[in-house]
Amino acid sequence: MGKTLILCDCSGSQVIDSSALSDATGAPVSKLHSALCTTQIEHAAAAISGGDAIICCTQEQRLFEALADEIEAPALPVLDLRDRAGWSSDPASKLPKMAALVAEAALPAPSEKVMDVRSEGLCLIIGAEPVAIPAAEALKEHLGVTVLLTDGSDLPVTRAYDVIRGQLKTAQGALGQFSVQIDALEQLEPGGRGVPQLTAPRDGGRSECDIILDLTGGTPLFPAPEKREGYLRADPAHAPSVSEAVMKASHLVGTFEKPLYIKAEPLLCAHSRASQTGCSRCLDACPTGAIQPNGDHVVIDPMICAGCGACSSLCPSGAISYDAPPVDLTMRRTQTLARAYLEAGGEAPRLLVVNDHGSEMIRLSARFGRGLPADVIPLEIPALAAFGHAEMLAASAAGFADVTLLMAPGVDADVIAYEVDLARAMGAKVTLLDASDPDAMSDALYDAVSPAPIATPVRPVGSRRQIARQAAVALNPEAEVLPLPDGAPYGATVIDTDACTLCLSCVSLCPSGALGDNPDLPQLRFQEDACLQCGICASTCPEKAITLAPQMNLTPAALDQRVLHEEEPFACVECGALFGVKSTIEKITEKLAGNHAMFSNPEAVRMIQMCDDCRVNAQYHAKNNPFEGGERPRPRTTADYLSKRRDH
Repeated sequence: MGKTLILCDCSGSQVIDSSALSDATGAPVSKLHSALCTTQIEHAAAAISGGDAIICCTQEQRLFEALADEIEAPALPVLDLRDRAGWSSDPASKLPKMAALVAEAALPAPSEKVMDVRSEGLCLIIGAEPVAIPAAEALKEHLGVTVLLTDGSDLPVTRAYDVIRGQLKTAQGALGQFSVQIDALEQLEPGGRGVPQLTAPRDGGRSECDIILDLTGGTPLFPAPEKREGYLRADPAHAPSVSEAVMKASHLVGTFEKPLYIKAEPLLCAHSRASQTGCSRCLDACPTGAIQPNGDHVVIDPMICAGCGACSSLCPSGAISYDAPPVDLTMRRTQTLARAYLEAGGEAPRLLVVNDHGSEMIRLSARFGRGLPADVIPLEIPALAAFGHAEMLAASAAGFADVTLLMAPGVDADVIAYEVDLARAMGAKVTLLDASDPDAMSDALYDAVSPAPIATPVRPVGSRRQIARQAAVALNPEAEVLPLPDGAPYGATVIDTDACTLCLSCVSLCPSGALGDNPDLPQLRFQEDACLQCGICASTCPEKAITLAPQMNLTPAALDQRVLHEEEPFACVECGALFGVKSTIEKITEKLAGNHAMFSNPEAVRMIQMCDDCRVNAQYHAKNNPFEGGERPRPRTTADYLSKRRDH
């Protein structure tokens, strides 16, 4: 690591062995400061001017950024060693954890992918007159306001904003691109004296706006309304919440950067084939409705996507993956933390996965409580649900004795719980910690008894699916097949050989190629490692001969194709070439011979038992040749034309 660590013990409140930290990380370190943000700020300025350094303090990040602006130098990255490691009641050495945190901070992070969202400030306020009109009065100087009154109150005598009456029927979109439809729409007639008059009600009124302020107090217009950008709602009977919503609306003008949370590979999607629905995990889990079917695949609206990450964890094929940050970076961070901790002399580390809420819990616990145990390494990610079973397995295989996920308000608890169950079934040691009090969080971590970590850590690479399999193999050295929960994306396809006719319709529709055929023999082949358990084969099978068995086959046989069902081929009665399935040809012959008008004679029945080439040849030479046409007319010649001329 080439960057210099700028160290500070925060007025002597933590112990940092700078030389030992330098030896453990291979990074040069500064002298140990005690007041880098106050009396020793000139040392911070020198470090910023020199660049190529990391300031080990996040509390004063804004101060250091302002200092960088003042001296016209790029701001330095910051690293929190104090709250996550230094401030702790655990007497054990914090050096391995600090080394791990430093190693993680050295990983290159890709730039965030964003799209620009433009809001012109057109705001639709919906509600009754007593609350909607005061909100419009407060926003009229900041936004272009239209008030949709839902009661029968008289319209205000003002042209500072527009007022209409009606019932909102539908609303779609997000910040900067809402589209609404209003029924029983009554608009203002601007002329005349006295009480403002309205037009006759009409249905189907359509309009667009950038912001929707919902003060009706009724059912939200969108699923997961708190995650729909540009949609603000408040209880009309609670004045503080209305004021807060009005204030937020006033700031939603201008150009905003919308993160692109998800990367999609439609060709890998196993949602549907030939109108047969298969995998719908992402559709069922998306809280905002940002994912919709689109033929054989699904499509994601980036404007509606709130970046919860549930779809990335649940997708069995990798068609959807989290991209803010990318999945492979999360894997590298996890493996780097474990490797650096163990190489620095630590034993049996534990991983604590948190989002921003969890990071605040850690800060409060460190400042006012016991802090984190020395063997608990925090990993902050933006979306807790994006840390799925593959990431949990990778962390356990990398050497973590336990992986703890700290729950937080607003996370997709059902998705996280399912992924935890799946990871446990595959050998990971995972704990769900639901604590809203920092002291309760610390007590649970201190009181926990950690299991023994894996004896020989491994750090697999590849796709999430490949990493999950490699980690499961390492975590279960004695096992061959692991039973998994229902709905797991790994498993076998079970064939009822008595019912299967080897029609191979399942092969043609399998989206992952797990099912295959043999061009030379009537065989149904299967590669378990490739099976997504999407269920398209089972729903397609006309004989209902296919069932799914969720499991993880850890043996090398799962990587090879094996024969699920095969039968003896039928030999053409004319040329002897092998074609079709013997039992099927015999069954068709038995049902049709003498029982159908087209197969009343032996010659027609015999054609059933011929290969394609021989059947065509036999039909061509048959008495009633279906390919035979009428007699071709004689070509006309010059003599034919001249014979009809009267001058000849």
